[in-house]
Amino acid sequence: MKTKTLLAIAMSVAAVQAMACTNFLVTPGASADGSSMVSYAADSHVLYGELYHWPAATYPAGTMLDVYDWDTGKYMGQIEQAAKTYNVIGNMNENQVVIGETTYGGREELWGDSTAIMDYGSLIYITLQRATSAREAIKIMAELVAKYGYASEGESFSIADPNEVWIFELIGKGIDIQKTKKGLINKNKGAVWVARQIPDGYVCAHANQARITTFPWNDDPTSISSEQLDRIFDKNITTVYAADVMDFARAKGYINDKVNKSNFSFSDTYAPVDFVGARACEIRVWAFFNDVADGMAQYWDYAKGIDIKHDESTGYASNRIPLWVKPKAKVSLAQMMHNMRNHLEGTELDMSQDIGAGPWHCPYRWRPMDFEVDGKKYVNERTTATQQTGFSFVAQCRGWLPNKVGGLFWFGTDDTGSAVYCPMYASMTTVPNCFAVGNGSMMEFSETAAFWVFNQVSNFAYTRYSLIHPEIEAKQTAFESNFETYVKGFDKMAQKLIEDNHEEQAVLYLTCMSINTAEQLVRDWKDFYKYLFVKYMDGNVKTPREVPAGYKYYAPKVEQPGYDEKWMRSVENDAGDKLRFPDETK
Repeated sequence: MKTKTLLAIAMSVAAVQAMACTNFLVTPGASADGSSMVSYAADSHVLYGELYHWPAATYPAGTMLDVYDWDTGKYMGQIEQAAKTYNVIGNMNENQVVIGETTYGGREELWGDSTAIMDYGSLIYITLQRATSAREAIKIMAELVAKYGYASEGESFSIADPNEVWIFELIGKGIDIQKTKKGLINKNKGAVWVARQIPDGYVCAHANQARITTFPWNDDPTSISSEQLDRIFDKNITTVYAADVMDFARAKGYINDKVNKSNFSFSDTYAPVDFVGARACEIRVWAFFNDVADGMAQYWDYAKGIDIKHDESTGYASNRIPLWVKPKAKVSLAQMMHNMRNHLEGTELDMSQDIGAGPWHCPYRWRPMDFEVDGKKYVNERTTATQQTGFSFVAQCRGWLPNKVGGLFWFGTDDTGSAVYCPMYASMTTVPNCFAVGNGSMMEFSETAAFWVFNQVSNFAYTRYSLIHPEIEAKQTAFESNFETYVKGFDKMAQKLIEDNHEEQAVLYLTCMSINTAEQLVRDWKDFYKYLFVKYMDGNVKTPREVPAGYKYYAPKVEQPGYDEKWMRSVENDAGDKLRFPDETK
């Protein structure tokens, strides 16, 4: 979600609290079951994990909608309300349209149009209430920012339906206030943007760095500009862009006269990649691509930020990671969930392997994301899995099922490394209390809120990660495997009800099943925390033993694993002889 500058987030000792998210996109032809999939982690130290809900509704002509900034709650203004809106659960609607995002920031002078009404979050959730397909969502978003302005920073959106997956990147145009008879207006109202359909059979990803580089223009039969936006529903169209996307850049002096349609790069123009954009952002894309596709070793030095090559004529980075890649095998739901839990395992930057991981190999570093020693700056890595996640999801758009059944929103709260993804149907009409807005907050603990229950487990695991986390991982696998089995039964029952013309009963059934599954998960996870706390309290590892006949009490088995050799040598090196036993040979 929201970020300030990439530099401020990732490397400045004065870093601000900010959101920084990760999206993985899988087309139907690249997924194991034929679904479109989009994953998303909403990462912020001050974001409370809860499941949003907007019920379907109809409105009389002339109804106006109040818009509030998604991050701050500031009143932005009013827009025309749609005559009909659709049910939305989290970031997915009943039509199986899903929208995720990551903020890339981009050129600061283009941020924060004070005259605009639409911020990035409102743009997502208002569009979800109105869209019936990914293409319609892109059209709605483009029209909303053109009419009402864009108030946020540069943003990458993942947009999918059962048939297609798109990446849509935009940034505002800054402020050029002019006085008119109607008052002050922003001459630069709106945004510049590009949207591209991911070729079926391929996967894409974005993580706080703009990724669309070159693209076909409207002299290509697959591409149209915003002046032809009504043609977006032509299935031959796979690229759509703001008509002034290059002209505006040229007017602002962002590109030189050697840049033309054949080499113009949206990302390199509006959000040039630097060390931080690679090391803190593109590296998460690399990790996903490296898991699912071949040939990613060639981009490793780029992802580390130590080898960003530039074209001499345009100044653009010339060795970027591809926007999309073809996976070596079909990507499963479980594989998507696994990738959302990545800590750069198996690479030289695996955070569990250096001394910063402590004796229990914890793959997390508390913020800020950099530190300084003797005037030199060093990195605390930013991986896909991070402690500050508020919520995350893996959404599945399943076109072989009716819309009321097909939209499946796997939702989890807290760190993806310890979260369990719980199946929520996008047609459900009520949210489980454990996920409900208002059940607790970032500064209000709730015994019944999933966010707090999962945080208890994860934060306890951070203290002795290598001992405790394997138990969490086993539980995750067991729950999510069982949920996949349950979903098959839920699907079958709901589909049968719809075939028998009982759609309302099908929705009620899926609502009840979703609620019951989530509430039972939270109760089980609460019991799991109690078990872990008892077992690992006080640095011990306690396991029960059978009480022998004639005994009222028999102490549990107690193990004290101690520290590994690498840690002990580090302590010895730091402490010197003051901890050493006396030499008894003297």
